[in-house]
Amino acid sequence: MLRDLAYLFYPTYCAACDSPLHKNERLLCTSCRHELPLGNFHNVNAKKIEKVFYGRIKIENAASLLVFEKNGRVQNLIHNLKYRGREEIGEELGKWLGEKLTQMPNYQYVDIIIPVPLHKKRLRERGYNQVEKFGIEISRKLNATYIDSVLKKISYSQKQSKRGKGSRWDNTFETFGIQSESLLINKHILLVDDIVTTGATIEACVQVLESIPGIKISIATMAITE
Repeated sequence: MLRDLAYLFYPTYCAACDSPLHKNERLLCTSCRHELPLGNFHNVNAKKIEKVFYGRIKIENAASLLVFEKNGRVQNLIHNLKYRGREEIGEELGKWLGEKLTQMPNYQYVDIIIPVPLHKKRLRERGYNQVEKFGIEISRKLNATYIDSVLKKISYSQKQSKRGKGSRWDNTFETFGIQSESLLINKHILLVDDIVTTGATIEACVQVLESIPGIKISIATMAITE
């Protein structure tokens, strides 16, 4: 009765379409649960991401949970996660993708999950890294170690959302560094991020990480742009 009363005065809203949720719905309405554009978790999905990085960096495996379309539900979902404090979105997407990855043989030997980091100033501004809970939930599903202290962003830059697509690569190149790299020697790591667009941020991270002896790098993201 108390839950019903609380819902009456403080309704919750779908993280993707902002419509009021029914009391038996959680985070996403039933419509969005069924209509969000999912990535293909077989060859098509992997090859789409690999195509972004072809000739730029070497990756072992790649997967994205959703397909990002301008002004679509996934865009609203990510916006709510990044700018409206709805960290539970990252947690839910991590559980969702993590469950998918447990069914894929190439991800059964991941040792460490690493999030793409925020600069400490951006972290103070936002209060959280939007991919932290995403990565933690994937690590639980894959029985891997989550480490957010080895990869650091070492220069502060303008928000990606405010830059033109063509200028994002210069904005992120060589802005990451490593500490305690011995933790990653001969390890298979899974680098996690929110969206693959140009691939500039992930490329910059991989270029730093690939100097570590014996390292293998796979990628998992919440979404990839169409």
